Amino acid sequence: MESIVIRKPKDVRLAERDIPQPGAGEVLIKVMASGICGTDIHIFNGEYLGAYPVIPGHEFSGVVTAAGDSVKRFKPGDRVAVEPNIACDNCLHCLNNRQNFCLNWQAVGVTLPGGMEQYVTVPEKAAFDIGGLPFEQAAFMEPLSCVIHGVERAQIALAGRVAVLGAGPIGNLLMQMARLQGASQITMLENNPGRAALARQMGADRVAERLDDLEIDAYDVIIDATGVIPVMNRSIDFARNGGTVLLFGVPASGKNVEFEAFKIFHKGLKLMSSYTSVRNSFQAIALLQTGQVKVAPLISHRLPLGEIAKAFELIENHDPLVKKVMILPNP
Repeated sequence: MESIVIRKPKDVRLAERDIPQPGAGEVLIKVMASGICGTDIHIFNGEYLGAYPVIPGHEFSGVVTAAGDSVKRFKPGDRVAVEPNIACDNCLHCLNNRQNFCLNWQAVGVTLPGGMEQYVTVPEKAAFDIGGLPFEQAAFMEPLSCVIHGVERAQIALAGRVAVLGAGPIGNLLMQMARLQGASQITMLENNPGRAALARQMGADRVAERLDDLEIDAYDVIIDATGVIPVMNRSIDFARNGGTVLLFGVPASGKNVEFEAFKIFHKGLKLMSSYTSVRNSFQAIALLQTGQVKVAPLISHRLPLGEIAKAFELIENHDPLVKKVMILPNP
């Protein structure tokens, strides 16, 4: 089969390897759609967790083609999406329902082979039935589950005013979830004209092009979806007194943010981050299946495995036409 391998930072190649066989408690999945995430770009650039070489891809769906011994929930032909974070369920964090901080954490597409290949094995517990949901939409299960976790942490109140900094695919998912939580007014920050137009299409009440266009001390909740340090540095300026700032976007490792300490103190801000998700995959699938969260408009490109370098280039060049890029390993 064909696989994408990042051998080292900035070195990605198409390779051939044997189709893996599922072990006990594992399923073999024929990958039908695998979304490229900002985390994949960080891995490609050497800015994130994981060791090399790595087969990326942690946002994917497909068809079960084989099941190992002791698998009970799935059989060949079942359509599934994958939760990539694998917790041991037995460490201090797991036993306290903090599986996202598992001391023995593994992740499909980061420390384990991921969905940027034609077939991949995953533990049964990592697979979720998607029913008739289209594969490309089901591939959003993982990012949406992370968004759900973040929005739950932010505790958006009914009729709250929310500002989402960044209107890429994740920013648009955050905007939709904030609306479902009851936000009455949502402002998006985005200087890429293509993404700004998408934000308006997806229901943003207002789209600001520059940080200076946002109201100071005005929003109940500020959510950074950029991971860009200068933007994160300014995020506290726009929260109202007693408001919440959620740092959701993934910054490059080794970079520091700078906040005015007295401003955080004087405004009484709640400053938080959100890391992956905690048992939110069922919620994500339900919201996708019912259409309460819409993801089809977020997909702009569909490419085969052999064009992975082009896919990374499209994303890093910030082309206004680029939104979510899907890799289709088995077109």
